Amino acid sequence: MANDKPDYDRCPALRTIAMPANTNANGDIFGGWLLSQMDMAGAVSATQRSRSRVATVGIEAMSFNKPVHVGDEVSCYARVERIGNTSITVHGESWARPRMNESAYKVTEGKFTYVSIDDHGNPIPVLRDAK
Repeated sequence: MANDKPDYDRCPALRTIAMPANTNANGDIFGGWLLSQMDMAGAVSATQRSRSRVATVGIEAMSFNKPVHVGDEVSCYARVERIGNTSITVHGESWARPRMNESAYKVTEGKFTYVSIDDHGNPIPVLRDAK
């Protein structure tokens, strides 16, 4: 059964439309395309929290629940779950809303880990007072 509201009661970190160029031979959107959208959304949240550049260092617990179709509006939500010395772990979810429908449904979720880096790509501490 489709839910029309994601777990996060706020605006998505990223919203886009799934296009034909991003499909596999079956006409469904590639999982890799969706993963990259989620990575960008997670990076937005990690960057806002750390107020620095970030680099993706890990992805875990990724699950693809339902396919995304051409024309679907894809919204990626991100929530910071853990802050380490130099790392930030973000839980991400993607929801799809078919073009002619008001209800969205969760299509995937996973955890992304980012490291706060300086201009030379070296790890730096996450600012504790950043919000």
